[in-house]
Amino acid sequence: MNVDKQVVDSVNAVVKIQLLKADYQEKVENTLKTYRKKANVPGFRPGNVPVGLIKKMYGKAVLADEVQNAISQALYDYIKENKLSILGEPLPSETQAEIDFDNQEDFEFSFDIALAPELNFTLNKKDSVPYYNIQITDEMVNEQVKNMAARNGSYIKVEKSEEKDILKGMLTEVQPDGTGITVEDAVLMPAYFKDEEEKTKMIGLGVGDTVVFNPAKAYDNTESEIASLLHIAKEVAKDITSDFSFEVKEITRYKDGDLNQDLFDQLFGKDTVKTEEEFRIKVKESLESQFAPESDYRLMVDAEKALVKKLSDIQFPVDFLKRWMLSTDKKRNAEEIETEMPKMIEDLKWHLMKEKIVKDNSLTVSEEDLMETAKKVTRAQFAQYGMMSVPDDLLANYAAEMLKKEETKRNILDQAMSTIVAAYLKGVIKLNEKSISVEDFNKLYA
Repeated sequence: MNVDKQVVDSVNAVVKIQLLKADYQEKVENTLKTYRKKANVPGFRPGNVPVGLIKKMYGKAVLADEVQNAISQALYDYIKENKLSILGEPLPSETQAEIDFDNQEDFEFSFDIALAPELNFTLNKKDSVPYYNIQITDEMVNEQVKNMAARNGSYIKVEKSEEKDILKGMLTEVQPDGTGITVEDAVLMPAYFKDEEEKTKMIGLGVGDTVVFNPAKAYDNTESEIASLLHIAKEVAKDITSDFSFEVKEITRYKDGDLNQDLFDQLFGKDTVKTEEEFRIKVKESLESQFAPESDYRLMVDAEKALVKKLSDIQFPVDFLKRWMLSTDKKRNAEEIETEMPKMIEDLKWHLMKEKIVKDNSLTVSEEDLMETAKKVTRAQFAQYGMMSVPDDLLANYAAEMLKKEETKRNILDQAMSTIVAAYLKGVIKLNEKSISVEDFNKLYA
């Protein structure tokens, strides 16, 4: 076997592979022997099918497979051994001659490859990029405190009903003969009534009170709601139009958690916070921590805009990339790819620039970095539910489970590497720091 690279220009090359019969014959014969052992051909016992018949039945397909496998392995071994930095995947050359597996014994294959351009750039304090520090306002802290209290509240029994309360009691269909549907432990939530008149009937009730209402009217004839309330099938619920009496047996209301030591301990750990003032400081620090990755992400967006200008003269194998994308993405046609190509080239410049930054500065994502990033993602998910102080061992367990999923792991690896590159850029380029509100920060993406 002979493998040779022919340079077309600085970003295009052709790899030619010559495959002789001796390079693949042994594998073909071994594969045919395996087929012979397993072949089930009428008139022959397994393992006794004539070799000539096996070759006639499977020879061409086996030859094609083994040649293809040998060529693919040789191509990728050559790329790896010669440390070629390529874009996309190799494509069969458009000048590739047709292969005749019936008559050929020696083969030659040609593959077009796109070479990543060599980048030459420097970064220093002359490179200026904005960095947005998101303001954490008192209103944001108050809203977060309110949400935490709400998420850590409890249900209490009350004497008089309000719209958002839960009413439990006996529900009986009003029928002249006293028969009808009865639900002993019915649950009503006035807030979900669609009819205001029926909803008003449920306000101001006390335990022991009885009220007559119409479920069909209350739920605007929504079969699923009526069926759930009356514990019946939806097919039956669609015909329910009668009134029902409801005897109140219990009224419960959700009460937000109090800003006390129990709540402080629950959210931030035992005795970490002892006063409401300290609690608000912790909440503010938590919000700052949550928004910091947003600032870093925006840094990378603005850095891309500013820094890829250094690569304005870099040449790319555009024609090859169009062919490659057309062959790999069947959902897009040539016109769409032509339109999108300029943006794709700019994205590719940034991708290659980051790769060079990583390589030239020996930046790596360690297992510890990967785990810490996964824990940050997990911590942010818990924070959304008001759980601010999750034990580290629990975070580690959740993070480890996330990293078992390949797609999730790749996403977290990208986040970790982006964080490392952002940290590098902060120390090399000039940051024009700007204080900005959340509202104005979000408008940057409009």
